[in-house]
Amino acid sequence: MPELARSVSGKPAVQAISWRRRITDRVMTGVAVLTVVIVLVPLFAIFGYLLYRGLGSIDWAFLTQTPKPVGEVGGGMANAIAGSALILGIASIFGVPFGIGAGIYLAEFGRNRLGRVVRFTADVLNGVPSIVIGIVAFEIVVIYQKHFSALAGGVALAIMMVPTICRTTEEMLLLVPQALREAAYGLGIPRWRTTLSITLRTATSGIITGVMLAFARVAGETAPLLFTAFGNTFWSLRYDQPTAALPLQIYVYANSPYEDWHRQAWAGSLVLIILIVTAVAAVRYAVRRGSFGTA
Repeated sequence: MPELARSVSGKPAVQAISWRRRITDRVMTGVAVLTVVIVLVPLFAIFGYLLYRGLGSIDWAFLTQTPKPVGEVGGGMANAIAGSALILGIASIFGVPFGIGAGIYLAEFGRNRLGRVVRFTADVLNGVPSIVIGIVAFEIVVIYQKHFSALAGGVALAIMMVPTICRTTEEMLLLVPQALREAAYGLGIPRWRTTLSITLRTATSGIITGVMLAFARVAGETAPLLFTAFGNTFWSLRYDQPTAALPLQIYVYANSPYEDWHRQAWAGSLVLIILIVTAVAAVRYAVRRGSFGTA
């Protein structure tokens, strides 16, 4: 290779960047910025339209009252908000431990035939339509109980959460440097203890991000709840009874012929989005500020 030209002082002279490289850099930077804008514009457009249509309908009555009878003006979705919290809580109790456990197995012990089967099953399950999962939950829970319930809805949503959490957990654990594991083994720490206390702790931030992605995905699902929770126009906080949920209430109101119900459907959609964003942001803030690993 030719030697770099030297200046009078004897130091290597800095070669000028060619115009072609400058143009390529500017073009690719512009393309990257454009793709970000393309992604963000629909998001802000949807949220802005929800604010426009729903913000004026959110008041204290909407947040504290149950729905009015058909044809009457007023009422709210307080029971649906509480029901959604109950169903999502049940789904998290079932889905999060199973998803994280499966992800740990795939990352640490899954380099075998069983691991490949689990991986393939998780990928297939991630693409199964939600209405199919609702029918499955109907068969294994509702038929057994002989009635609809919040438990059945939670099971359906938990099935949807597991593959996302599983694959995210696996990928986050694989990003942990192997040197950390080897250092723990060198100190005589058993493999199971190394996985739980070092590997899992190091990847906690990424794993929680995957959990919240799965949570946000199932929070707005309606089809599985049609076959499981079914809905309820009254207060019902028992896990073994039909329970209202925001997606169900929005679906019913949006399909009704009443203008007041359409107004409340927009308000319910806005409340649902706000609750999801608030939950995800709160968890991310707790992880960043707490002692659960770096964000």
